[in-house]
Amino acid sequence: MLRLGYKSQNYRELFSASHHIGKTPEEDVAEYRRRRSPVFHAEKLKTPLMVHTTTNDEDVNVMQVEALIKALKAAGKQFEYKIYQDAPGGHAFNRLDTALARESRQEIYRFLARYLSPPNPPGAPLPLGAASTSAQGQ
Repeated sequence: MLRLGYKSQNYRELFSASHHIGKTPEEDVAEYRRRRSPVFHAEKLKTPLMVHTTTNDEDVNVMQVEALIKALKAAGKQFEYKIYQDAPGGHAFNRLDTALARESRQEIYRFLARYLSPPNPPGAPLPLGAASTSAQGQ
């Protein structure tokens, strides 16, 4: 809801486009303030969470992320976060081929490796030097 105040009219019109599901923000402010905002659901978090953002993200303003971080801390949740300063690419900063983006992706991979099981799911490429085994009779 916050971003509707600082985004362009074209952006705001996306929320009333024919493909949009539900009411527009003008028709149901509570829907956008509470129901759809993760800030108001922080206490429900049960899944490991990592948040990466950058201060120059023009889609999800850093103030929104900071509000989520504050709500998660207030709820006593365990999570990890990192706020990058003016990362090239803004909202898509870690999808680019930059040293910062590669660092961000490596942090994400390490985070996922701690929580995903099995660490090497079927069909995933094997680490270099790992022996391949095949399951017989399955």
